[in-house]
Amino acid sequence: MKRFFIAFTLLFAVCLLPLSAQNAADKIVGLYHVVKDGRNSKVKIFKYGNGYRAQVVWLENMKNPDGTLRTDLKNPDESKRKTPSNQIVLVEKVTYNGEDAWEDGKIYDPTSGKVYRVEMYFEKPNVLTVKGKLGPFFKRVYWNKIQ
Repeated sequence: MKRFFIAFTLLFAVCLLPLSAQNAADKIVGLYHVVKDGRNSKVKIFKYGNGYRAQVVWLENMKNPDGTLRTDLKNPDESKRKTPSNQIVLVEKVTYNGEDAWEDGKIYDPTSGKVYRVEMYFEKPNVLTVKGKLGPFFKRVYWNKIQ
C-alpha cells in the first residue's frame, strides 16, 4: 500500500509539471501601459498560435488633425500601411523559454518601420522588460502591467 501511495504521488506530481510551466508562460498575458519617447500607449499581450503576440489597443494621439485614425504608414509591408494605429501588432511569435523569459520573436517599431529580434522578461513584478536587438546592440523599454 505504501508503494502504491508513493507511485501515485509521483505520477500526480509529474502530471502537474506541464500545468505549472504553462502558468509561468502565461504570466506575460495582460494589458500594459507603455511610455516610449514621451508617448503613452496601452498594449495587450495574448496567446497566439504556439506563442504570444502584443498589439496596440490605445494611443494617446490616435487621430490625425482632421479626425481620422492614424495608420501604420511606415510599415515595410505595404498591405499593412492602412492598419489603424490602435490595431498595430508590435510583437509576434515570442515563446516562453522556461527560464522566465520570452524570446525568439520579432518586435516592430512603428515610428521607424523597422523590425528587431526581441527578448522579454520581468525584472520586477508587473514591469516587463522588452529588449529589441539588432546584432550586439539593443534598446530596452519597460512595459507596466496594469491588468
